[in-house]
Amino acid sequence: HGATELEEPGTEALPRRTPAPAWIPTAKGEEGDLCLRSSDCAAGLCCARHFWSKMCKPVLREGQVCTRHRRKGSHGLEIFQRCHCAEGLACRLQRELGPGDTSRLHTCQRH
Repeated sequence: HGATELEEPGTEALPRRTPAPAWIPTAKGEEGDLCLRSSDCAAGLCCARHFWSKMCKPVLREGQVCTRHRRKGSHGLEIFQRCHCAEGLACRLQRELGPGDTSRLHTCQRH
């Protein structure tokens, strides 16, 4: 009447490997892509908080404003995190301040 399925004895159906969830990136993330850690992002990017998720953002270059953390662990309190300064740069108080300027602005500067 109908087609019959041939089953050999002792061949139970093996569980299939499920594909990785779609949100797990297969390639390194570009600027603006969601991430879990900096290793998920392409070269020159880090994974930083943006609202309540994290995304790949550019590592800071010389002269760009950076965030200086006084207390260890305070980085986690920011809603909009910045990346760290690039290799060879440090986040320091901006030098070119006038006599009456009490700004606390920090920028990425050469060591």
